[in-house]
Amino acid sequence: MPKKDDTTAELRPADPRSGEFLTRPEGSRLRILVAWQPGVAGDEAVDTAAWLAKAMPSRIRAVTTLLRFWPTTSLSKLGSRYDKWMSKQTKAYTARVRDAFSRAGIDESHWDSDVAVVADGPNESTLLNEAATDYDADLLVVGSRPTAAKGRFLSGTTTDALLHSATTPLLLAPRSVKLSKRGVTRVNVAYLSTKSEEVQEALHFGGQLAQRLGVPLRLVAFSPTGLTHNGLDDRIDLSRELSDEWYEHALGMLDRARDLTMETLPDLDVHTALGSGAGWPGAVDALKWKKGDLLCMGSTIRGSFERVFLGSTEAQFLQHVSVPVIVLPAPKQP
Repeated sequence: MPKKDDTTAELRPADPRSGEFLTRPEGSRLRILVAWQPGVAGDEAVDTAAWLAKAMPSRIRAVTTLLRFWPTTSLSKLGSRYDKWMSKQTKAYTARVRDAFSRAGIDESHWDSDVAVVADGPNESTLLNEAATDYDADLLVVGSRPTAAKGRFLSGTTTDALLHSATTPLLLAPRSVKLSKRGVTRVNVAYLSTKSEEVQEALHFGGQLAQRLGVPLRLVAFSPTGLTHNGLDDRIDLSRELSDEWYEHALGMLDRARDLTMETLPDLDVHTALGSGAGWPGAVDALKWKKGDLLCMGSTIRGSFERVFLGSTEAQFLQHVSVPVIVLPAPKQP
């Protein structure tokens, strides 16, 4: 653990590459793409999109994928028959999406003119990335695996791939998540890294989003204990020493982040909180979470590409979060 906190020392307002909608004129619509397949899992992704639409003007579209493993030469032989089959699949999917959007309480004024699309190809995560790009989506919403505990997020194979490749910010919807009827009532920014570039993007995005929504901003860090072992000599309590050092480091980091945010957004209501407990479950549950909470976090920087990439720390952390989470692509590197 670093003894000096340089995490926020160089933070400054940046171009919100991971949240272009925040710079659009007031009243501009948030473009939300929902990855949803009827009958496969729950409706959490649709419900979370509806929840977000209560907080700001939105335009929502759903997408599903049909995987095909046959070669292009075989597909071309089908000609118009394949086109007719795809048209039939799209029509059926559109009907299911309209029904799901209505059940979730999404007013038709928020529906995109093409409310549902079906993408076909050999790789599901690639298809979803392409669909988000084609739609110019601000957020791609994905739901949890149905085997996750209630209120928790567990990624499947496709979501795992997106968490390591998406160029569009991801909104992760926990299973059977309980959401406020008033929409988003607080934005949270999670500090899981000591790298200023990774923290800066999430801090800037979260602050701008909270200001746009007119809700408080909470900066949160975590001090999980018991993640390291003392080794052969239990008399040397290295785990405790590292935890104590990180606790002090995190407190200083949060204070500096709060001061910086208030300098750039003086009218914003900013709070800080540090969760400490046994492992990630204890640290995350040590903080109070509300039904209106939305959490933002950055990605681990991997080279010169602007895309989502989660390291092992972030992946472990996500398993214990009980609120929707926006994961931002890492900032581009020169």
